[in-house]
Amino acid sequence: MLTLPLLLCIAGLANAQLTPSPIFTPPPADAGTTPAPQQTVPNQQWSNLLGDLLYFYEAQRSGQLPDDNRVSWRNSSGLQDGSDVGLDLSGGYYDAGDYIKASYPLSWVLTSVCWGATVFGQGYDLANQTAYLDEMLRWGLDWLIEAHPDNSTFFVQVGDDTIDNNYWGGDQDIPTPRPSYQVKDTNPGTDATAQASAAFSSCAFLYAGGILNSTSSATAPSGIENKTYANTLLRHAVGLWELSVNASGGMDVYQDAVPAVGDAYPSSGYGDDLTLAALFMALATSSSSAYQQALLYYSKYKLSGSNAVLNWDSKIPAVYTLFTELALARPAWAGAANLTGWRSEAERWMDGVVSGGKGGAYMTGGGLLYYPGDSDSASLNPALNAAMALTHYAPIASTSDKTSAYLDFATSQLNYTLGDNPMSAVYVVGINPNSPNRVHSAMASGGDNINAIDTDPDGPDLHVLYGAVVGGPDKDDKFWNIRSDYIQSEPALDYAAPLLTLAAFAVMNNPTDPYFTALQAGAYSPPSGHPCDDSWACHSGLSEGGKIALGVVISVVGIAFLLCIVWFVWRMRKR
Repeated sequence: MLTLPLLLCIAGLANAQLTPSPIFTPPPADAGTTPAPQQTVPNQQWSNLLGDLLYFYEAQRSGQLPDDNRVSWRNSSGLQDGSDVGLDLSGGYYDAGDYIKASYPLSWVLTSVCWGATVFGQGYDLANQTAYLDEMLRWGLDWLIEAHPDNSTFFVQVGDDTIDNNYWGGDQDIPTPRPSYQVKDTNPGTDATAQASAAFSSCAFLYAGGILNSTSSATAPSGIENKTYANTLLRHAVGLWELSVNASGGMDVYQDAVPAVGDAYPSSGYGDDLTLAALFMALATSSSSAYQQALLYYSKYKLSGSNAVLNWDSKIPAVYTLFTELALARPAWAGAANLTGWRSEAERWMDGVVSGGKGGAYMTGGGLLYYPGDSDSASLNPALNAAMALTHYAPIASTSDKTSAYLDFATSQLNYTLGDNPMSAVYVVGINPNSPNRVHSAMASGGDNINAIDTDPDGPDLHVLYGAVVGGPDKDDKFWNIRSDYIQSEPALDYAAPLLTLAAFAVMNNPTDPYFTALQAGAYSPPSGHPCDDSWACHSGLSEGGKIALGVVISVVGIAFLLCIVWFVWRMRKR
């Protein structure tokens, strides 16, 4: 008979993570100015980029850090998170340059990375980064498990955005209180629970050893398979799916249920989340009925014909791509006619992107795909997500010409991010001397004066946040490298996510160096002037709020002047 300690040991082995060997340490920025020793697959510079990107997520960890933590300047933090609701919600990731933890964008990050790893998994193996991929995914997934304590509850945020934005400093003095915000059966957040279900399903498929074999070149990372962990993830996927579609409170966006979360990551709807979640549920469970539900929601929420951006809030382009991948990987579900239809829909969106964008998107003068509105707050993210979708889809395009066009465009957006832009700026921190070194990160900066973010410290950040992808340049391709400019200089979990898939693909397929190796120190220099965005006053010297205030003042003075004229005329007539 097995004893309890032995059973616990067996359970622990079943859920054991891979062990990194050898340990990867990001090389100094100067190493990014030289060609790789061998121009073969895998190219060491692409492998370094993939390693740096995963290192960024380790630097963003919350909770009790393990003994093998590689980020020496980080400390265990947020250990009391969840205590206000009697739960342990420590762990997980700080979402950007501050200290809130947000499950909605995190769920998209995990979905995106697991989805990419089921197609381009060999890239992680070739770069010797599979163990770090495993760690990165589990740190996020394990926190989402804690955020789903029962099938009627899901926690969507820890930390108050207003309190958090008024603090600038290290991880040992994070201000309190840190409230825990939840959606539940009677007060639902359909978008948040459906997207979390998609995260659990997509990652359950990965940990079950799944390969999205829509093309013969698809691969999964070797050694990551763990059926016990996959089953745990799938249980939470099913529970959250049931909460999404059968909540007694109906369906609603999560900021209506919890208004406090609306400042950071408000959602525009839940139809795309439901459709994507149903597709990944179908993939993870081999369920044709889940696939039929995806078709139902796709029709109900009128998702066809869209030219939408792809990001944490807008997943319609991912729906097109995944429907087509599943039509090839699971032909019995779709049939030949539907494969043709899904290809047509996906390629309509892809062709629009490659031609410079539709639905309001355009190309900047320097060659960045730009969506006004979405790109104004983080210019690189929509472009990199589009490049990720194109890279997923290119191997299954209807013609070889389309395959080439999609990969060429994806490469152009990747190269722009890695230095092929008018500023010669490399928008990944630490990979090259021309990378940002004044990042809007309270942890990495080393400063503690919120009223002097740019001058405390007066120079580069005290700590290098290797692998962080910043918001990026403005619509004129200008980037100022100013720490207080959170629009351009803040990193975020979702900014780096598409670049993981693109880098894994490059490790598998590209023997030549990334663009940044051609840039020597000093290639980037800040432009004259200063930014004009939501975090900085525009060139007139007034912020948007200042302009509004000035307009109000002018209006009041004008009205008063007119009243004086009317009074004067009236007085003259009385005489």
